[in-house]
Amino acid sequence: MPRPLQSASHLAPPPLHAPPSAKPPREHPGHPGRPGHLALPARLTAGLGCDAVGTPGEHGQRIMDSLPRVGCVFADDQHWWWIVPSGSHLGVSWPPSVRYVVGAQLADPSWTRTRPPSPSVLPRLIHTPEGDSPYTPPIPLYVLACRLAGSVPSWSLGTGG
Repeated sequence: MPRPLQSASHLAPPPLHAPPSAKPPREHPGHPGRPGHLALPARLTAGLGCDAVGTPGEHGQRIMDSLPRVGCVFADDQHWWWIVPSGSHLGVSWPPSVRYVVGAQLADPSWTRTRPPSPSVLPRLIHTPEGDSPYTPPIPLYVLACRLAGSVPSWSLGTGG
C-alpha cells in the first residue's frame, strides 16, 4: 500500500525558503496547480523530503532514457512528475514549461471543478526505482529540462530560485 509523501515531513525541518508557519505542500510561484496526490511506495525512504518536477509529457520518455538514475515518476495527461529532494528549486531557474511543486502534493483547485477529474487526469506511478531512494537526481534533470525547453541553465549560490 503506498504511503503519502507527507509522512517524511516530520523527519526534516521546514525548508529554508519557507517561514515555520508555512504549510506544505505548495506550488512554486508562477506555476498553476494540477489535481492529484503523489504517494510513494512504502518500501522507499524519503529522508530529504520530496518535491516534484513536472515536465511536458511529450518529453518524458526522452528524459527518462537520458538520465543516469531515475527515481519515482508519476504521469498524468499532460506531465511527467519526477520526485526530487526538497529544495531542488533553490538557486536554479527552471524553464517556464516545467512545473515545480514544493511538497510533492499537487493542489486541487476544487472551487474550479464541477465534478471529479477523470482518472486519466490524476497522476499515476509509472516508474519505481530498484533501490530504496525515490529521488531522481535534480541537476541532470534540470539540465535536460533546460535543453529540451531551449533555455540556458542558470544557477546561483544564493537561495533564490
